Amino acid sequence: MTSEVAVVVLNWHNAPDTVTCLRSLEHLNGTDHSIVAVDNGSTDGSAQVIREAFPDLLLLETGKNLGYAGGNNFGIRYALEHGARYVCILNNDVTVAPGFLTPMLAAFHQRAAAGVVTPLIAEMAAQAKTWELGNAINRQTGMVSRLHGGEPVSVLQALAPFAVDVASGAAMLVRREVFEHVGLLDEAFFLYYEETDWCTTVRRAGYEILAVPASVVWHKVSATVGQASPLTDYYMLRNHLRFITRHWSGLPRWRLLTSTILRNLLTIAAYTAKPHGGRRLPHRNARVLALRDAALGRWGQMGPDVAAVCFPNRR
Repeated sequence: MTSEVAVVVLNWHNAPDTVTCLRSLEHLNGTDHSIVAVDNGSTDGSAQVIREAFPDLLLLETGKNLGYAGGNNFGIRYALEHGARYVCILNNDVTVAPGFLTPMLAAFHQRAAAGVVTPLIAEMAAQAKTWELGNAINRQTGMVSRLHGGEPVSVLQALAPFAVDVASGAAMLVRREVFEHVGLLDEAFFLYYEETDWCTTVRRAGYEILAVPASVVWHKVSATVGQASPLTDYYMLRNHLRFITRHWSGLPRWRLLTSTILRNLLTIAAYTAKPHGGRRLPHRNARVLALRDAALGRWGQMGPDVAAVCFPNRR
């Protein structure tokens, strides 16, 4: 498979978006590349749909759901083992411009310290509008915010590459040596905060993370798990606490952990007092279980009791 760039696309129960993503990758130009598709333990026939659409495509199967981190790591390992100099992590609900890799590769050549680059992520439903152009971490709260959201794509494209705290998990290009130096994504997160954690480790190792406005992709926001769900509540809170414990120390760590826990206890109390006909109770219970599991050090995929809260109608 040896190629300069390997593009890893992870599928889980979403063959239609994955097929659309792969169709856009058929038109890539400007660099030697290969595609590594990974089916992350889908049970809905996704793998067969993808194979029928792309008979010559390399499609790896994990055999079970390894989460965002584990599923991408599965493809990254394959790419590295087969000689890729750069690995592009690309969400399956993203489509790309034919030349999107070229400006990112140019940024690596221009900035020797750059280890990770991320393109401008535009909204698929409103393609002239930016969804994010890199992310920033607030050291006082531990929260991550998208940069330049809602701004016109045409204006931002004229900007030169600039440093950011975190590359977008929807699309990033990584030098091989970065993985060799700092390792792969932490699979204990399973879903959410894994790219934030990893990018923080990358910057501490001395690499720059650059946003490259000249490179554009389009993102179908939250197509896989939805924008607001108990699942999101659970993983976002539990993993936020893990992120804090890994990257803060001393008194700042305890202040941040305390404020985060108290803020969520207030939310839990509000959802109890005003459950909105019961609609808020699964969200409340998911947060309670997130606090419990963080305290007990239960990481990775949610347990059956959490799944029963997040998916009450699943049998």
